[in-house]
Amino acid sequence: MTILRATLRLQLHAGFGFADALRRLPYFESLGISHLYASPILRARAGSMHGYDVVDPTQVNPELGGEAGLRELVAGLRARGMGLIVDIVPNHMAVGEADNPWWQDVLENGPSSPYAGFFDIDWDSSDPLLNGRMLAPFLGKPYGETLAQGEIALRFEERFQFAYHGHRFPLAPRDYAPLLRQAGMLEEANLFRAGRDFAMARRELATVFEARPAALQAILDAHADPRHLHRLLERQHYRLSWWRCAGDEINWRRFFDITQLAGLRIQEPTVFEAVHETIFRLYAEGLLDGLRIDHVDGLADPRAYCRRLRARLAELAGRRPPGLPEQPAYVVVEKILGPGEKLARDWQVDGSSGYAFMNDVGALLHDPAGEVPLSDLWRELSGRAGHEAEEARARRSIPQELFSADFNACAHALHRIARSEPGTRDWTLPAIRRVLSELLVHFPVYRTYADGRGRSAADAAIMREVVAGAAAKLQDSDQPLLILIDRWLGGESPRQLRASAARRLRLRAMARFQQLTAPVAAKAVEDTVFYRHGRLLSRNEVGADPARFALSAAAFHRLSRERRRRYPMTMLATATHDHKRGEDLRARLAVLSELPTRWATTLREWRAGNARRHGSAGPDAADELMLYQTLVGAWPLDLRPDDREGLASLEERVAGWQLKALREAKRHSSWLEPNLAYEGNGRGFLQRLLGDASFVASLHSLVQDIAAAGAINGLAQTLLRVTSPGMPDLYQGTEWWDFSLVDPDNRRPVDFEARASALARHRPLPALLHGWRDGHIKQHLLQTAMGLRRRQPELFAAGDYLPLAVKGRHSERLLAFARRYSEQAVVVAVPLRSLPLLPDPREPDLRWADWADTVIRIPPELRRPARNLLGEDSLRPLDEWLTPGRLFAHAPVALLAM
Repeated sequence: MTILRATLRLQLHAGFGFADALRRLPYFESLGISHLYASPILRARAGSMHGYDVVDPTQVNPELGGEAGLRELVAGLRARGMGLIVDIVPNHMAVGEADNPWWQDVLENGPSSPYAGFFDIDWDSSDPLLNGRMLAPFLGKPYGETLAQGEIALRFEERFQFAYHGHRFPLAPRDYAPLLRQAGMLEEANLFRAGRDFAMARRELATVFEARPAALQAILDAHADPRHLHRLLERQHYRLSWWRCAGDEINWRRFFDITQLAGLRIQEPTVFEAVHETIFRLYAEGLLDGLRIDHVDGLADPRAYCRRLRARLAELAGRRPPGLPEQPAYVVVEKILGPGEKLARDWQVDGSSGYAFMNDVGALLHDPAGEVPLSDLWRELSGRAGHEAEEARARRSIPQELFSADFNACAHALHRIARSEPGTRDWTLPAIRRVLSELLVHFPVYRTYADGRGRSAADAAIMREVVAGAAAKLQDSDQPLLILIDRWLGGESPRQLRASAARRLRLRAMARFQQLTAPVAAKAVEDTVFYRHGRLLSRNEVGADPARFALSAAAFHRLSRERRRRYPMTMLATATHDHKRGEDLRARLAVLSELPTRWATTLREWRAGNARRHGSAGPDAADELMLYQTLVGAWPLDLRPDDREGLASLEERVAGWQLKALREAKRHSSWLEPNLAYEGNGRGFLQRLLGDASFVASLHSLVQDIAAAGAINGLAQTLLRVTSPGMPDLYQGTEWWDFSLVDPDNRRPVDFEARASALARHRPLPALLHGWRDGHIKQHLLQTAMGLRRRQPELFAAGDYLPLAVKGRHSERLLAFARRYSEQAVVVAVPLRSLPLLPDPREPDLRWADWADTVIRIPPELRRPARNLLGEDSLRPLDEWLTPGRLFAHAPVALLAM
């Protein structure tokens, strides 16, 4: 059994389950992968394409093949010396419908349910309609209208429940006896006397109804009257409501604004054990080797959760079968790091799931000289503000538009603290809301992690920045309250408080606040600003900071060395199931940063030429400009301008992106208020663009002029991902060029058979370079670099990272470093912003590039024979100065082993 070396991410679902993955293991092994990294494997909602909507964590998903299928897959992995890492979802479960037994029990039994504490429900609402009840906002129209139209009906399906399309809302046990008595079934009503087993009574009642169907029908008919049905519904532990009520009135925590995903109280030991029971068993039995924690920032206390998880896995390690590596379980968290933010070491995890590297390497590919002209161009043509102004605007509106109930819950938690002391009780709820709103606007990261101990030094620094920003905007009368709220949110350790009730109030307010800032940041930035601000869409990616347009080689070296020191096994990703644009699409768009003048000219020509193609109401300038970038980035390399079928396929893909972009931007349309006319105008505009031969020819010509440089960028980021400090992850299918768009486009089926066949042909590198458009050269690079990691795992797991000095006229267009471990060493070199160096801009070939006097300095300890694994068969000694001409004589990137 090998140690963890590299992972391949698979999106499992009913159409691609454990058996399908098992059949592809020979191919995955040939790529050099050590572990599969699978999307969630526990039982999810039927038909789920991703698995993050878990409905029953106590069993392996039968749609994937169940536990038997999982065991067969793991047996196949173990036979090849490989392992399995899986995604887990401790933050939420899917609810609604009738497939989550824990949720159904809460609906049925309310606060007395054994699972009532599993979900983050506020049973003590000040709303009289929700006091002791939970909002059930699953109706497609207002409650009264739904009731009057007979869309809700009482049914008996093993139990009494209210049916609404696919949803089932169980009747409370206390209502069975009155219901039966009203129907004259006095003897049957006695089945539900106090203290009797309710499940047994239900089964006996079912037997009665089988024998007397007319009696059941009489009960159902009596409640076909909306008035009677309403009276019965009002007695339940839930209040049925229109889905639009959720944002304002919901009294339980959701995953972001998704009502079908309810937040879990994973901080409670009972909940923690129940949610992880199956995962822990599978780990102890040797079926799993590591975990990726989904949305860790949604948890009340991520640090405590991660430490508890690590402790339990360590406790279970001794029960694992012999023959497996003795290394601890691999644990990474899905965490988006803000500018300058560091993942805390005391969480006891191995790192994050790769967004930080994706941001760093993406910025490295951009030309810093393009930032100012592209920013000016965007403001001029779109009429929109810069990124910072867009973010502030979104952060101010999103809490009220999407998270009003969560915002109110946080404000009320703070108001309870204010009311608890005579000296602060005159601070009103509206005043608290003003201060809270301003704090959210100025938050630079997803969240802080204050707990019973108060804040860490890092969090204290963040809050000083936040408070200063809020203070500059608030009136003088609110300044003392701002200071108080800062104290209440962790500026003062709750442990210092003598009264336990006061500590509980503080901890509750801190959790509410920290679980609010993360979804506000995600929805305001990633799911709003990234679709409003389009200076260059290659920098609008999950985990990225668009304000940081480019990254120098020196900064990349510094971040790489820091990563090796802090988290040497953190995941390195350039594509994920959540990315907004594929890794090679972003690499191509990055080339536009080298051509700001040409891009400006092209945009002006396109806008002028296409002005007549707009509909009666759009798209507006910003949406039009982002559409052009998307077409440039997503254009397939093999698509001809006269290929109508291919253009139709491209149109369908881009139209899917366009619809999502318009709704996420929330300017002209939204998911809550779709503007079908504007969306239709956008789709019509896209159709007319791709139906115009002159525009398509111009678009194709531009793509041809930048695609080769984009391909070199793609190869560069691929090699950097495999050789930089960290643990590389390959997203399914991206071993060929990846020009995908946001989901569901980035989750399309992958033709692994074609990829395996291409790899098995073993074409020579010159042929691969000549046919670069098919993406096989990228696959060859991956296999070569992964193969080196397989042969020398210690070199990449523990080797030093040595930046290599570059000097000369084009020194800023070259990045080089070495990895060294004992006598093992490797030199990596990639071109940056290579367009001006290409002898033929339509071919990614640097063999005859004019690098002038540019050279790389090789330190004395590395001046020994080396072989370029991308083209050379023999060892050649390295001198003090290494020329790019030698490096890139066979491929546009270099990997030298010695």
